Amino acid sequence: MPMLKGSNVPVPAPAVRVELGWQAAPGTPDVDASALLLVSGKVRDDGDFVFYNQAAHASGAVRHEGKRPAGGAMTDSLSVALDSVESAVDTVVLAASADGGTFGSVPGLHIRVLDAASGAEIARFDSQDAGAETAFVLGELYRRQGAWKFRAVGQGYATGLAGLATDFGISVEDPAPPQPAPPAPAPAAPAPPTAMPTPPPAAPPAPAPPMAPPPMAPPPMAPVPPFPAGQPAASVPPPPGQPAPAPAPPPVRLTKVTLTKDAPAVSLTKQGGTSGAMRVNLNWSGGSAGKRLGKKLGRKAMEAMGARGALLPPSGELDLDLCALYELTDGAAGVIHPLGNNFGALHAPPYIQLDGDDRTGAVAAGENMTINLDHQARIKRILIFVTVYAGARSFEGLSATVTLQPQHGAPVEFSLDACTVPSRVCALALITNTGSELVVQRESRYLVPEPGVSPQRTIDTAYGWGLDWSPARK
Repeated sequence: MPMLKGSNVPVPAPAVRVELGWQAAPGTPDVDASALLLVSGKVRDDGDFVFYNQAAHASGAVRHEGKRPAGGAMTDSLSVALDSVESAVDTVVLAASADGGTFGSVPGLHIRVLDAASGAEIARFDSQDAGAETAFVLGELYRRQGAWKFRAVGQGYATGLAGLATDFGISVEDPAPPQPAPPAPAPAAPAPPTAMPTPPPAAPPAPAPPMAPPPMAPPPMAPVPPFPAGQPAASVPPPPGQPAPAPAPPPVRLTKVTLTKDAPAVSLTKQGGTSGAMRVNLNWSGGSAGKRLGKKLGRKAMEAMGARGALLPPSGELDLDLCALYELTDGAAGVIHPLGNNFGALHAPPYIQLDGDDRTGAVAAGENMTINLDHQARIKRILIFVTVYAGARSFEGLSATVTLQPQHGAPVEFSLDACTVPSRVCALALITNTGSELVVQRESRYLVPEPGVSPQRTIDTAYGWGLDWSPARK
């Protein structure tokens, strides 16, 4: 139900989905959802901040699920399992930040709290007074007498996500600006020759006083190794028998990368993505095309419009497949896709694994693929692509966002361009190992298969993979 600023409502559900929504339009800043878990108004540590660079709380109770388009609008979502929130946490702050502009130019900004099980709306708050703010606390979930409530807040910050996070006790990385090199010292001018005065004759030495016995020498100390200039003394090894002090945790990194037509590529290596698992997420919406075909026209209508009846999912809804072509440095090549259960492997070649197959578009987390960057030296190139398996004739009328989230480093995200051709396969991103770095290139390239040619073979031909293809189905 719509709420006024400052009002509150009970939240009877044990788990909720929080949707931050806005209208997507040219020139609108990108918007991101985040959550802070508070104890008496502050976080306990930086782990209590859940956002695009730190997608899950250690307790598992709060998760950032990511963006998805919804019929001309966009949402960024959080899941909150209220019955799993630690007892010490009394408030979960629900915030938004704008990237590339202010909230005054973000139309339709609102927050919704939904029952995670039924999808029923519990609360909705529409922000109507945004101006120069670049971050907003839109609402909060809080405990009162053992029960949870939601309050509409609407407090803005002109200092962005960094200012908001710092206000609640988060340590935010603040890269220092490069310092200019100090000027080289000027060479000293030679001193002019001067006449040295003749010293007076030395006086006879005074008799020395009696010497006190020398003090007992202290026991020899173990030598302390030197540390480089600028390195804190805390990094010097402690004396034997004493534990080393725990290193201070690194501050939270707020950086992220959005790929566009003007800036289509980024080096994962330079962003810190050199190891660990990288999650590739495709979140898509049927919009006016897919969901209308699947839910209202029905199976026979879809067959009449060109979808092969034998390939339609049991639900009759739109089914897109996230896939990848891969080539390893030893020459091995292949494909990862749901057809024939080719889901790949994460800890063995090809070091790519498809998590599952969302056959309706209704799964909030979308479709996900994981790439093991610990073995990136063995990866030559990976082409991530998506196909229309059933439920629509092409991508026309559909929309999607793609996010690559390395375990270490900034997330990389982009939206697909609008499809204007009868395409059933779209190249999303090309990951290439140049020998010195791993580069992600935004493709967003729609291809139209020739009659009788599969979407997979079409994209193979376009990118020169050279695989042998045979018919397969789910």
